[in-house]
Amino acid sequence: LLYKTVANCCTKPSQTAVQNRRKLLYGQKMAYIELAVDTRLERLLSSMGGVLIEGPRACGKTSTGLQHAKSSIRLDESPTVVQLAELDPQAVLQGDTPRLIDEWQLAPFLWNIIRHEIDDRQARGQFILSGSAAPTDDIRRHSGAGRFARLRMRPMTLTESRPSTAQVSLSSLSASEQLTGVHSDLTYKDLAAEAVRGGWPALTNESIGDAMDFNASYCADLTSTDLQVSTGIRHDPVRMRRLMESLARNTATEATSGSLASDVAADGSGIDRNTIRIYLDSLSVVFALEEQPAWAVSLRSRTRLRKAAKIHFCDPSLACASLHLSADRLAQAPEFFGQIFESMAVRDLLTYLNVNGGHLYHYRDETGLEVDAIAEFADGGWAAIEIKLGSSAIPMAEANLIKLRDQRVDTGKIGSPRFLAVITGTEYGYTLPSGVHVIPLATLGA
Repeated sequence: LLYKTVANCCTKPSQTAVQNRRKLLYGQKMAYIELAVDTRLERLLSSMGGVLIEGPRACGKTSTGLQHAKSSIRLDESPTVVQLAELDPQAVLQGDTPRLIDEWQLAPFLWNIIRHEIDDRQARGQFILSGSAAPTDDIRRHSGAGRFARLRMRPMTLTESRPSTAQVSLSSLSASEQLTGVHSDLTYKDLAAEAVRGGWPALTNESIGDAMDFNASYCADLTSTDLQVSTGIRHDPVRMRRLMESLARNTATEATSGSLASDVAADGSGIDRNTIRIYLDSLSVVFALEEQPAWAVSLRSRTRLRKAAKIHFCDPSLACASLHLSADRLAQAPEFFGQIFESMAVRDLLTYLNVNGGHLYHYRDETGLEVDAIAEFADGGWAAIEIKLGSSAIPMAEANLIKLRDQRVDTGKIGSPRFLAVITGTEYGYTLPSGVHVIPLATLGA
């Protein structure tokens, strides 16, 4: 009976089955949207035995995996599927390759078994694993080095979630390039609506009202069930909700555990920093939270670097939902909208950099000089980027970028920046006489 129950899960899915799954996940109108990670996934499958796709729930991991897989099994379809994996793991692994094993963290013992299978087969592109949570650490679980590549998925970027030409390529942009004819048709209020909607594939064709309901439900699930299911630890849902509200207010800042603890305990009940750290780690386990680390770099002077990471939700819509903000209310709070816009830009930059093997940091020193984003590319090059919602902040952002390059960083050791840029919410992209590029976020691509 057990084998009959899961028989359909262990065979190559028909095109109709795949389409039906997508309808359940994304609605009747949803068709697969080509993402930046698709190219990266193809490259990894051609060079590694398996690829692990990680990311927050509902960001499209299953759909992307199915797009590249020739057979699949979903461990969350039925408890009997996990039971089969325990009794006969080889039955779960059999099928045309690449084979997708979705929500693999429900049966983490499969990791070592799949690793050995990759060794035995001596072939590339055998398995795609996807999961919405990182399983509990186990010293018996091999790292997967040499067998698995890790691919982090995030909600869609602004240019992926709406029709865009992605006129400016982050990976090919250089200081010598002159930007001309770059234009975004998104207004200030449009950007507020996109921030509230978020980059969730399910919401591409939905109204802002439906998107707000979806995101509010997402946050409620995080505080009430998702974290306990994923971590095995029961958190106080009231305090977790307050923590998410505090994180939302402090998005794109260097908030400390101490300041967050004070915020969460504003009702008079105490909560210590260690508990806050446990809560933050739990949000990271389900990929709901991003930390943007400080840049460690050789400086020309004795100026000391600040080392605290900036915090972001995986999507700015979760910050808006935690504070019950509509697009109109967000647009009416330009200072806070600036923080949300920075978080949205960081989401997009992380996507484009990570799929090309790069990383993202921020810079701040003891003198107060701050640069919102430092991009490090896979080839060792780097770029400095300021993120400003409106045009009035561009001159100051330009000055900060030039000061970083000319007065702070030891370019003799790390080389000159590939480019300096200000990412904005304005309509037009261009290059200033100083060589600093001004780029509307809605025109940026990989």
